[in-house]
Amino acid sequence: MGSALSTPDTAEHLVGSFVGDVSIPLSSDFWQKLLELPFDAELPSQRLHQACQLLVQNNRNTRHLAKILFHLACYLQESISTSGVLQLVYEKAVNAVYLTSVFLKHLIESAQDGDVELYLSLHDSESIPKNILRDQTIENLVMRNVLNFIASVDVSPNTYFLHLELLNFMIIAISTQLLCGPSPGPNDVNPFLDAAMAQDSHLVTSVVCNLLLNYITRPRVPFNRASYSIFYDRSQNSVLKRVGSAAANIVLLPFSYLISSSSEGSRNPIADSSLQVLLVLIHYHKCLVSEGYSVLKNQVSASSDSSPKDNTYFSDNPYCRALERAIDCELDCVDKEGNAHSDQHVKLPFAPLFDTLGMCLADETAVLLLYSFLQGNSTFLEYVLVRTDLDTLILPTVPWYKERLLYQSSLGSLMVIILIRTIQYNLSKLRDVYLHTTCLATLANMAPHVHRLSAYASQRLVSLFDMLSRKYNKLADLRDGKLNIAENNSIERSSLVEDMSAELQIYTDFLRLVLEIINAILTYVLPQNPEVVYAIMHKQEVFQPFKNHPRFDELVENIYTVLDFFNSRMDAQRMNGDWSVNLVLQVIIMNCRSWHADGMKMFTQLHFTYEQESHPEEFFIPYVWQLVLSRWSYTFVSC
Repeated sequence: MGSALSTPDTAEHLVGSFVGDVSIPLSSDFWQKLLELPFDAELPSQRLHQACQLLVQNNRNTRHLAKILFHLACYLQESISTSGVLQLVYEKAVNAVYLTSVFLKHLIESAQDGDVELYLSLHDSESIPKNILRDQTIENLVMRNVLNFIASVDVSPNTYFLHLELLNFMIIAISTQLLCGPSPGPNDVNPFLDAAMAQDSHLVTSVVCNLLLNYITRPRVPFNRASYSIFYDRSQNSVLKRVGSAAANIVLLPFSYLISSSSEGSRNPIADSSLQVLLVLIHYHKCLVSEGYSVLKNQVSASSDSSPKDNTYFSDNPYCRALERAIDCELDCVDKEGNAHSDQHVKLPFAPLFDTLGMCLADETAVLLLYSFLQGNSTFLEYVLVRTDLDTLILPTVPWYKERLLYQSSLGSLMVIILIRTIQYNLSKLRDVYLHTTCLATLANMAPHVHRLSAYASQRLVSLFDMLSRKYNKLADLRDGKLNIAENNSIERSSLVEDMSAELQIYTDFLRLVLEIINAILTYVLPQNPEVVYAIMHKQEVFQPFKNHPRFDELVENIYTVLDFFNSRMDAQRMNGDWSVNLVLQVIIMNCRSWHADGMKMFTQLHFTYEQESHPEEFFIPYVWQLVLSRWSYTFVSC
């Protein structure tokens, strides 16, 4: 690199040879010298950047990426198979993983228009040790050994940094997914992800188990820091230290906007990296083409009636399946039918997993892991539902609610407040119908069972109806006004009716659902919720315009049955002067005892069941990588 002479075996000479245009045989001792570059090997950052660019140009002919990956796999094999492994073996492996990560990361980022070509196959003329590679591809060999190390070697002071670097290597290797679209397609190229999916089920089970155990046990950084001064001496100008920030900032341009500038530092590097790797693995979907269908021919033929999505399917994800079949290792390993569980099940201590999730729920990756368990693993869901301390998962992060001081608020009241706040934010900012419907469905499921709903939660519930009704009325008036203007144009009038009616129908459904939520509280648990009665009485005028609406009249009639009952009790008091809030509430509480729901029209009690959308990968793949990228730059430095 450049005109200056460099002495053989120096960092600059070795790196220069690696990125040069002369192919170095796989059997050369050069690879050992390169991969054992010490942490304090100096190389200016500008030279290193030039080296990465040269590798992009020459790798097609030299296949040096494939060769360095092959030797990395051999180092890992030595770390796994050697009995009584010396610390030096681990240190050499750490060097090898870190250096390989730097160049692999740059090659992936340099892909043109998302076209990933890493040239991972070796030339036919290359002398390859058959006893190591056999009939495997390079990427399969590397991923097998990386996963084997994670699955079979415990995290200890001696192996801590190798575990950490392997997890970071995996994030880099599988980041080819960032060059694909948010929805997987049959032309996506993800060699290392596909290699990970191709591993045998026993290894997959062990990897999922150990990644989760890393997350639960949260191994601490060892005290023998002198052996890895790169991680602690920030003034050191080593080749790996110089490139550390570049390797850490895995900012692939198509998704660079996802990075949060205010991301918090990693609290536990191994735990966080383990969870990130696991989330990417369990949410990966490989898109395959149905037999007899050609994507290329379909793209060329404009007259084809079939779309690519109609003729593709997703292969099974063994990591997702392993997580869904995880069982509690602290219970008797027998299922409900009396059959003993095989070794193919991930066996985890559910109690510490539950506690760890509760402790970490301020972190979105923990929320996503919890969702993945509750959505996919019925055994863990049952475990959570029988816990008597469910507030561990629901109530650990209240301090973030800054809008109002909540005194003596129950868990149910807090959930109602947060759900309504989410609905209001969604209506004004996101406008996501799916999110809106999910929040309202949750409120509807809770409604017949709420007790002692707080004053503020009750006010927000009635205010939600008021806000939706004003939006509904505004849309109705806007539609009518536009129809009057387009009265003489039948085509324009028909188009307006279709466009406006669709949005109006959405708000009609929202309004009815909120009315059903209020009705469920008044019908089933009114005596236990005097604050709800007070909130309805305080803003009873908002229900008046809907008394004769064909979609709402029966529901509003029930509300007025309640209002008539309590208004008459108020009138009977014949009190002089103004009513205070406390006095009104006392009258309501006193008359709740004599309230009977006999005059209420009974409706079928609402019960919604959550179902994941048919193509969840379109949301989860970009979301998982958003979480990974938002923390990635800190992971290397925080060690």
